[in-house]
Amino acid sequence: MILSICPNPSIDCTIELDSLNVGMLNRIRNKVETYSGKALNVAIGVARLGERCVSTGFMFANHERMFHHVLSKEGVQSDFVICEGSARVNYKIIDKKSMLTEINDKGENVPEGKQKELIAKVEKLSREADIAVMSGSLPKGVNADFYGEVLGNIPETVKVIVDAEKANTLSALRSREIFMVKPNVKELENFTEFKISSKADIIKASFKYLDMGVKYVLTSMGTEGAVLTDGKDSYFCKSASVAVNSTVGAGDSMVAAAAVGIYNGVSMREMLKEAVAAGTAAVTTSGTNLFYYDKYKEIYSKIQPERL
Repeated sequence: MILSICPNPSIDCTIELDSLNVGMLNRIRNKVETYSGKALNVAIGVARLGERCVSTGFMFANHERMFHHVLSKEGVQSDFVICEGSARVNYKIIDKKSMLTEINDKGENVPEGKQKELIAKVEKLSREADIAVMSGSLPKGVNADFYGEVLGNIPETVKVIVDAEKANTLSALRSREIFMVKPNVKELENFTEFKISSKADIIKASFKYLDMGVKYVLTSMGTEGAVLTDGKDSYFCKSASVAVNSTVGAGDSMVAAAAVGIYNGVSMREMLKEAVAAGTAAVTTSGTNLFYYDKYKEIYSKIQPERL
């Protein structure tokens, strides 16, 4: 089983415009609302790839029923810690050039008692897990140490994947061995304070994670593809050429496919191929919709990783 831990769920409102004109009137061409959160996206991606996923994390009472409905419809079992109030709303503005402007809310405050409750719940659920994924930001009232507090209570036999900001990732790395991290190029630069301009730079920068005990570093390069390295072997996979509707959720789709690949014990080359296929398929959908399996398989058949 793959366990997904979402500390900060959100309602994503994706607004499509012909162009974003700051300080002027903008007319909406299309608007889509989805019930989301990075680790929840991962859970749905895992389910669409045919594997069992249980999702946990904080949830807010005013929107609990709708989130549960969405996950249940996708075949994802959920077991949340329920807090008072409403889920945050994130606005994602996309113009006709597929440029993305994001405005993210912080959401409700989560009291200390609820934080302890989630730590205990994750410890219990992870006893049956093979892989645990924790990703995304933290809500108000929760500091960066929370990543380490949660993941430090997961059995060492469980392979942990982290996709988070620098402070949260450092907290996770101090708590236990992390099997995989998935930064994009900007996040890798921020974590390592190393300017990246090539695939060789990505591999060099990845050693900051690897030297801290990470097994694999999967770095997304956006529409160019991705690099996967363990410090000994490194692979690059170019994305297929597709029409880009929205890049939102592409990274989460990559994490989902990588988690499934790890669960099934595939090679590094195959893991990267599956991750890039899922991430590329995700950008063909509108709003924050994730990839669909038929599109994933179509793209999978067109791409081929290469050793670096």
